[in-house]
Amino acid sequence: MYDVDEIIETLQKLNYEEVLAYWIESEKEEAKFYKELAKRAWDLGLGEGLVKTFEKLAEDSLEHAKDLEGQFRVKYGRKPRSEVPPLEVLPLLDKFERADQLEEILKAAMESELIAHESYKLLAERVRDEELKKLYAKLAEVEWGHYELLKKRYEELKVRAI
Repeated sequence: MYDVDEIIETLQKLNYEEVLAYWIESEKEEAKFYKELAKRAWDLGLGEGLVKTFEKLAEDSLEHAKDLEGQFRVKYGRKPRSEVPPLEVLPLLDKFERADQLEEILKAAMESELIAHESYKLLAERVRDEELKKLYAKLAEVEWGHYELLKKRYEELKVRAI
């Protein structure tokens, strides 16, 4: 596990180019994470709806990464690199071994997206550079959308359990 406050502190010191590279790498990691969750959900027979949700989150993240990487290459003429760990990807996969852990994994994934949303929102408020403010605000918006999608699946699960 890593320290969210430490990551926020690190991100606060980055320039626009570095933050953009961070975002691209984070989206790639998030895509891998949700792709693996989709595979595990399928293997555990947890329902097509949940599998499709995880697949959509993986596809969205990968699409964001591709778009942003294209912009990065045009603007900076090179491939982006970042060593800052992504806020969105908590180490959940090892916990996701049984079907009865579905509620736990959804709650943890929602919490991860919410932490990322709140962190990027805070960074948008703290940084002085207007370009960075907009970039962090956009990141917060993207993570909020991920949170909302997971929350919808979680609420559906709770209704079925009643």
